Amino acid sequence: MAGEFGEVLRRLRTAAGLTQEELAERSEVSVRTIRGLETGKRTNPRMTTVQRLAKELALRPREREELLRAAVRRDQGGEQPAEPEPSAEPEPSAEPEPSAEAGTEAGTEASAEAGTEADANPRPPTDDGPSDPPASVPPPTALHPAADPHPPSDPAEQLAALVTARWQREEEQRQVQDPFPLPVRWETAPEALTDHWANILRLPAQATAHPLDLDGELGEIAATYRRIPSRRLVVLGRSGSGKTILALRFVLDHLRTRDTSEPVPVIFSIGAWNPTTITLRDWLAAQLTRDHPGYAARGRGRESLAAELVESGRILPVLDGFDEIADGLRRPALEALNATTLPLVLTSRPAEYAAAVAETDVLTAAAAIRLTDLTLDDLAAYLPRTTRKPGREDPDANAWDPVLTALREQPGDRPDSPLATVLKTPLMVALARTIYSDTPDHDPACLLDTERFGSPEKLEDHLLDNFIPTVYRHRLHGSSSGGSHPGFDADRARHWLGYLAHHLTGLKTPDLAWWRLGNGLRRSTRTLVTAVMLGLAIGLVDGAISLAVHGRLSGAVLDGSVVGLLAGLMFGFVHWLTYTAKGKQATPAAVRLQLRRRPGTTVWTAGPRLVIGTLGGAAFGFAYGFVVGTVLTYAITSDRSAILHVALVDGLVYGSVFGVATGLTFCLLGLLETPLDIDSAVNPRSLLTTNRGTVTMQLLVWAPTFGAVVGFGSGVAVDLLQGSLGPLIWTTEAALLLGVISGLGGAIGYALTLTAWGQWLVLTRIWLPLTGRLPWAVVTFLEDAYQRGVLRQAGAVYQFRHARLQQHLARHHRGAALHDDFIAPL
Repeated sequence: MAGEFGEVLRRLRTAAGLTQEELAERSEVSVRTIRGLETGKRTNPRMTTVQRLAKELALRPREREELLRAAVRRDQGGEQPAEPEPSAEPEPSAEPEPSAEAGTEAGTEASAEAGTEADANPRPPTDDGPSDPPASVPPPTALHPAADPHPPSDPAEQLAALVTARWQREEEQRQVQDPFPLPVRWETAPEALTDHWANILRLPAQATAHPLDLDGELGEIAATYRRIPSRRLVVLGRSGSGKTILALRFVLDHLRTRDTSEPVPVIFSIGAWNPTTITLRDWLAAQLTRDHPGYAARGRGRESLAAELVESGRILPVLDGFDEIADGLRRPALEALNATTLPLVLTSRPAEYAAAVAETDVLTAAAAIRLTDLTLDDLAAYLPRTTRKPGREDPDANAWDPVLTALREQPGDRPDSPLATVLKTPLMVALARTIYSDTPDHDPACLLDTERFGSPEKLEDHLLDNFIPTVYRHRLHGSSSGGSHPGFDADRARHWLGYLAHHLTGLKTPDLAWWRLGNGLRRSTRTLVTAVMLGLAIGLVDGAISLAVHGRLSGAVLDGSVVGLLAGLMFGFVHWLTYTAKGKQATPAAVRLQLRRRPGTTVWTAGPRLVIGTLGGAAFGFAYGFVVGTVLTYAITSDRSAILHVALVDGLVYGSVFGVATGLTFCLLGLLETPLDIDSAVNPRSLLTTNRGTVTMQLLVWAPTFGAVVGFGSGVAVDLLQGSLGPLIWTTEAALLLGVISGLGGAIGYALTLTAWGQWLVLTRIWLPLTGRLPWAVVTFLEDAYQRGVLRQAGAVYQFRHARLQQHLARHHRGAALHDDFIAPL
């Protein structure tokens, strides 16, 4: 009987319309292997096999994650690797000769399912560049099969599986192993940046402390961390030296060898943390919920599952990018880190960390390591293998040979040339490889021109300038969502990416979140655009309904204009009061709506929603009724007392009706909310899709409920207030019309004003493209940039592959904007 992985693989293969033979031909995995996986005879495929099958099936992100999770859950079950079965047919391409020099993953495979994947046009390498090599780097794998994990219901173990699947996929996307990782080595940091060794070693008073020798390389990072009794480590390295890749490899290696009693390592981009507004533990829980929305569900107590995991010490924070914290916040950030006893890994550039240490103190009980530069031997081993094979006439020729020869012949008594200086970091080597190895019409020998590139800074700018045009030269075969790919012009892409980089610089965060893309606009602009768009939408709905009921175009236009104007003003004020005035923003919902039953509990309760909804609806209804009464009465008479009387009466009637309707609707929405599944790890598109589905369901509940209560309640309110407020005229037709318009208008107003997806629709999908700041297909553009290696994915958000690239694009965008402003009047 096939296991879960086999069932998932067979279902996805069938959905793709492929036979086992066709999938085998595409993926270079033997038919016998695929058949064995689907029938359950082969129970332990290697992760490289799983990734290859996922790629050739052209899976959507959700389907790909499902397949990887099934493979990870298989490993958690403790099954031992099955002996490799020989292929039924000879497949020489599926089992290449192992490479002793590179020690790559393909070289360690012993079965037909370990074939390497030919790629005539490899993607650009990773953000901090490829990382450390050879034999010391174990191939990406799922959780260690020898571990004895908790049952799948344990939230920490489910999180471990999700984190493993996510970062294995990300390491593949970043091409860390292509063709093999560049070395990332380190040495023990200076004593001035390290705490007392007695504190690091957790020694008792009067004990003698002997410093640890922490020197090592990438494949040893997890073991190095475990040698530190305090479990607190600071990783220092200059820009582009490989800190992010080191953090990624640490997480995967630690998970592979982790015992279930150890905390789960999770990478957090600490540059987005403001320690003056939120505590570290609360911020960690919020970030965990953002990337894994299912952990917003309530745990055993009143806190969320994410908060419980953080508070109980079952999360090992890997805090990447301390240097990216805004100026002025690094000292309070370091003080906040010292106020906790959490085990952690912190990465930073040396200067920024040293400055924070000088203002306060070192990270308590933390050892520190410093990444070292690449050597010329590293370059000679790596760069020639990144180019395409030369012709048969001269098989040993290589475009990098003249460059490497010139660098070797440089006199030792002279300062390093600009190129020798620049190529000491993996980031710059990765950029040079992308521009000059992957594009045969570019000659790397031009990098030796010291007249053109007289300083390392000019050479780095050259590499950064040419990176975007190079990666946008080629058309991608398909998007990550499985559809056809449109392709983007390099110049337009540079402009849009420049705006995004400038946007992140203004927000002082590295996280490119779809629900915050509109925050690059001024607050007044966001409020005005929201009010105008909302007024147009509700005015069109009201006018269309009025035309259908009364059949008079002039009356429909007038009615729609008045209602649209009033609704825009009212909901614009609500948006300003809710978000703009408080400096807040709408965030993605961590819940969904379930109409049939509510299997779980959320942190929200129906009672508070009923009270808040009633008060808010009453205030809105009174204001709306007062304005409507004033406008309609003023059209009939200029008697101020009559106008005021009618306005107050309408305000009271509308206020009572809208208050009850809003309170009941909010209460019902709260009762229908249920937490997302705990394994609902997200990427930016899936989070957007989930929130769009949640908002759609809210509209389907809001419109009929709110409309019915308003329509029926208006008649009841008129009857109850008939004597005390004087003679009131109200017909069944008027009640029905008010109910329909209020239901649709209220639903539209709620969605566009108070939800993250609504704000995304108004600002990012309409306004920003309309003003030329972003393309119309925003999500597709971001996915395209991710596939090309311009962006990297960090859970629910994107980030630029490196802070240097973001800063470079933002600077050029500002320069272009100033130039346009300067020449505009001429």
